[in-house]
Amino acid sequence: MTGFHDILIAPFVEFAFMQRALLGALMLSVSAAPVGVFLMLRRMSLTGDAMAHAILPGAAAGFLLYGLEIVPMTLGGLIAGVLVALGAGAVSRLTIQKEDASMAAFYLISLAVGVVMVSLRGSNIDLMHVLFGTVLALDNDALTLIGLVTAITISALLFFRRALIAECLDPLFLRSVSKLGSPVHFIFLGLVVINLVAGFQALGTLLSVGLMILPAAAARFWAQRVETMCLLAIGISALSSIAGLLLSYHAALPSGPAIILSAGFAYATSVIAAPRGVLMTRLPKTAHRTA
Repeated sequence: MTGFHDILIAPFVEFAFMQRALLGALMLSVSAAPVGVFLMLRRMSLTGDAMAHAILPGAAAGFLLYGLEIVPMTLGGLIAGVLVALGAGAVSRLTIQKEDASMAAFYLISLAVGVVMVSLRGSNIDLMHVLFGTVLALDNDALTLIGLVTAITISALLFFRRALIAECLDPLFLRSVSKLGSPVHFIFLGLVVINLVAGFQALGTLLSVGLMILPAAAARFWAQRVETMCLLAIGISALSSIAGLLLSYHAALPSGPAIILSAGFAYATSVIAAPRGVLMTRLPKTAHRTA
């Protein structure tokens, strides 16, 4: 019993930085995982990844002007994310290029510009902080920001739940029977951006999308209803956060990557063992053909 307490409970009881990291990660799980479900259902998972990279120049601009201050970096990231989303959308509507290609071009340019900007003033440690985050260094300002984003996201998802689900299933039908089609699409993109900005505080620009996509992708193998998928994604994300923080503490691993690796393990397990995974959907057919 003592060993169980020392391994699983003591780190969160004895250290304030672990408590703040856990609180921040759990709030991100509640906020980002359901957004990831809708991204996945819309087949926009790579768009989320592109947007995560797109916020880097804005965050880097805030860093250049004010250093590692949460408000300037957050505002910069938010502005950059919105500009890239609007720019990619404009290119796809005004030219022959599709939105996924224009988004890829914008995010690659953004990533390169952001890295160069951070390198102009900061050290390699600063660059690693911006790219991979420092969940163990979350302060009260960062937790307040994450909490605010969580409240906005959950409120918006509950209020626009039917419209969001309808747009995932048949966006043309939604636009034909309701005026909410286009507004809901832009509201949803706004939720993606603010969750990536919040995740950036803990996991950096390269990993913030991980808690959004991996739990959602894992939940897809366990459930079919959207509401159930959202709840499962939150649970998987929360467990991955706890496991990652404990792994980071006991094995002296970087905390952000440890959380995402834990979520990756949950995804791999779901691919293999879930009711809609490989074992349950493929093996019986193989066995039947062999017989």
